[in-house]
Amino acid sequence: MARPTNVQRAGFQTATVTRIVKESVDARTFVLRPHEQPITYRAGQFCTFRVTVDGEVLYRSYSMSSAPETDSELMTTVKRVPGGKVSNWMHDNLTEGDELELGPVTGRFCLRESAAPLLGFSGGSGITPILSLAKSVLATTDRRVRLLCADRDADSMIFGEALTALTARYPGRLEVRRHLDSSGGFLDADAVRAFVGPDGHGEAYVCGPEAFMEMVENALPGPGAIYSERFGTPVPATPPVSADPIAGGAAVVSPEIGPSGTHTSVSAATPATAAPPPQGETGTVTILLNRKKKTVPRRAGETLLESARRAGLVPPFSCEAGNCATCIAKVTSGHATLRVNEALTDDELDEGYVLTCQAVPDTDSITVDYE
Repeated sequence: MARPTNVQRAGFQTATVTRIVKESVDARTFVLRPHEQPITYRAGQFCTFRVTVDGEVLYRSYSMSSAPETDSELMTTVKRVPGGKVSNWMHDNLTEGDELELGPVTGRFCLRESAAPLLGFSGGSGITPILSLAKSVLATTDRRVRLLCADRDADSMIFGEALTALTARYPGRLEVRRHLDSSGGFLDADAVRAFVGPDGHGEAYVCGPEAFMEMVENALPGPGAIYSERFGTPVPATPPVSADPIAGGAAVVSPEIGPSGTHTSVSAATPATAAPPPQGETGTVTILLNRKKKTVPRRAGETLLESARRAGLVPPFSCEAGNCATCIAKVTSGHATLRVNEALTDDELDEGYVLTCQAVPDTDSITVDYE
């Protein structure tokens, strides 16, 4: 399957909302038609959206509920979050025919080559990327797929019809088990282990609220691999600005849990209690953004995103935790080191792309191009 192109990763394009599907009492699927170019993605990935709410430009990332192997249309599913500016705006304001700004495709919550059964564990809207993965596996392999979906109550169940149709289409290969907190209490470790049964060697994909995910991860008996995607973000070096709890499809990728059951990741976030960086200035940082070129003195320990803001520019960003790739740019001269990288591939790093929210220059002078 093709990886997203750097053009797609770096820029935004307009997409028309062609249909809106009510999935549950508080979840909607938005079917999108990009205007400029097709969106290339892998099952399990997510897109960043740029919307203006009450005059404020906001960025949010939502998972695909479609899969490229089975769906000719691009779909993202968004759950209404109490107090969430973007999710509530999308639910209350978007109608068919409206346009959205659709941005970078990214995410590592993707399928690995395996013949083992796929075990999906979802809490609430965590079913969004799990559905995408299930569609892809069923269409392209002969692997069995077993899903354990926890929901608050019957009204909150997402993709009821879609999963029923998939089960009928793939009898004997797809099992979907629904757990309702309203009638059975919260899902617990014993229920997880009972569900796994003899499939401990299967590959587990887990997505949902933090407490749910920790419980599932700790309950899984192994020895199969575990891959997780979380709604929240790890502690960032700089606190994120205006962040909704992301429950409309997971927006950030957690460190993966490998076959040994231990967390593995590209790097670790800088603790929030770390001492402030030194303020000495040496060299320069040059930023190209929206046909503007600004140069500011380089400050030790300052990220490229912080330098761009200090230059008076308004660069794109979202999570500020190294997860979503909204702030991607290309270093054209000089070099920078990433504190955290949960979004860019090795090929993209080799081509000079960085996450500006995590990139700290380690040469006296550096030039970075958002174009």
